[in-house]
This record gives sequence, C-alpha cells and structure tokens, in this order.
Amino acid sequence: MNHKAGFVNIIGNPNVGKSTLMNALVGEKLSIITSKAQTTRHRILGIVNGDDFQIIYSDTPGIIIPAYQMQDAMMKFVDAAMKDADVFLLVSEVNETFKNQEVLQKLSTTKIPVIVVLNKIDLSEQEKVVEKIGKWNELLPKAEIIPVSALREFNIQKVFQTILDKIPECAPYFDKDTLTDRPQKFFVSEIIREKILKYYNKEIPYSVEVEVESFVEEESIIRIRAIIYAARESQKGILIGHQGVALKRVGTEARRDLEEFLGKHVFIELVVKVNKDWRNNESELKKFGYYNQ
Repeated sequence: MNHKAGFVNIIGNPNVGKSTLMNALVGEKLSIITSKAQTTRHRILGIVNGDDFQIIYSDTPGIIIPAYQMQDAMMKFVDAAMKDADVFLLVSEVNETFKNQEVLQKLSTTKIPVIVVLNKIDLSEQEKVVEKIGKWNELLPKAEIIPVSALREFNIQKVFQTILDKIPECAPYFDKDTLTDRPQKFFVSEIIREKILKYYNKEIPYSVEVEVESFVEEESIIRIRAIIYAARESQKGILIGHQGVALKRVGTEARRDLEEFLGKHVFIELVVKVNKDWRNNESELKKFGYYNQ
C-alpha cells in the first residue's frame, strides 16, 4: 500500500476564518477562535492520520505589516510556512481583498499545488461568490478554488479530498497517534488567552501574554497556575476588574473549556503581573516561544 504524507500550510489575512477551517479539517479545536483579528500568534500543527495517509495542517498568524517585534516574529512563522509546504491553502473570503503582492507572486510562480479556500460563503450572495471565484481564477490560474463555510463545515470534505489527491507519496512524519506538535501547556495558555480576547476590548487582548507556571496532574484533578502578563500597570487593573470579577469570569470560562479539552476536573489559579513592553523585548519573546520553533 502506498502511503501519502505532506504539510498543508494555511495562510491568509487576519479574520478570514483560518483557525475555524483548521479545526474543521482536523476535527479538534486546536486553534483558538474569536471574532477579533490577529487571534493566532504562533504556528500550530494539527495532524490527521489515516491508514494510508498523514496530513499535517499548519495554521499561521494572519498576514500583517509588523508594528512591533512580536508581530515581526509572527510573520517569521508565515515565512517558514511558505518554505516547507507540500500544499498551500490560501484562505480568503468574498468581501475581502488580498493585497499582499509578495505572497501572490510566490503562489503564482510556485510548483507547489495551491488551493484557494473561499470561506464564509454562507454570509454572501451567490452572485458575489461566483464573481470572487472568477477574480481568484485570474489572480492564480493554476490554483483550485473551493468555496466553503468552515463554521458550518460546508464543503470541508471536498477540501480534504483535494488535499489528499495533491500530497506526495511519503512515509509519515509523526507517530500515527500524534494530534499536534504542541504540548498541553501551550493549549492551556491559548484557551485562557481566547477568553481574554472574548471579554476585553481595545488594546488589552493584544497587550497580554499567558504563561502556564505550573501544571500538576493528580488522580482526579489537574491543578493549573497561570500568569497573565500585561504590558502596563493600568492594564492590570482592567484585567482583574472590580473586586476581581473580570478575572474570575476568565477563569470560570477557561476552566470549562479546559475540562472538556483535558477530560478531567480542573482547578485554575490566574495571577496578573506587569511585564513592561514585552512585545518589543527579544528575551521575553523567546521565553514565550516566539523564536524557538
């Protein structure tokens, strides 16, 4: 039996549903999902195994012009994804314009298969969907264009089958029971950060980082202590809220998701500290995993 395996690198602008698509393709919630842009900060692998195939999906941060060092590191994850792909999955949507000419140039000249996934078609009229497919055919004539709704899992099976047809014959890269390259602590911090993105506005969600200080698994419960780092003292007070109400809500919501994700009762302690200007501090960014992949 011939075995197929390959890296499918998911790229696109912020807020086009890349993480929703990734989770739908993998069948697990690995990438956090919110309505805010720039949710994904790292490169996250999701691995799907069959008897004769292994597909390694790689979710990357949305393509932006970096404003500080953390975003520069995020774009390096995108650069890496552009170099090691067996298939490119470019995610777009009907009402957005993909303006990164450098990426378009690379995709138009590459010999690597390109699939344009036109997401959120359930939110658009059919005429606009057809028009957008035509525009993508002009921009990337060699690419396959697939309209989907990742949220409703419409046409996800077609995307999967198209990928399976395009990945090369190859031995598996990971053990067959591997779901992701990331440790549990990473997903704990991401689930907490998802709640911060959900419940806080303006600059707060983009100015914080979450570090899991301790993760102790006992027979009937997992005890987690996590530190939320704010960039300024004023943000610390907002994160905690009056009488700690805001922080308690984050902890309660995170605990529910963590218990589902980890399959066990969870006790979670959240602490807020100030780490000034960590987004422009290379040593801090290394500590948080932005330069270690």
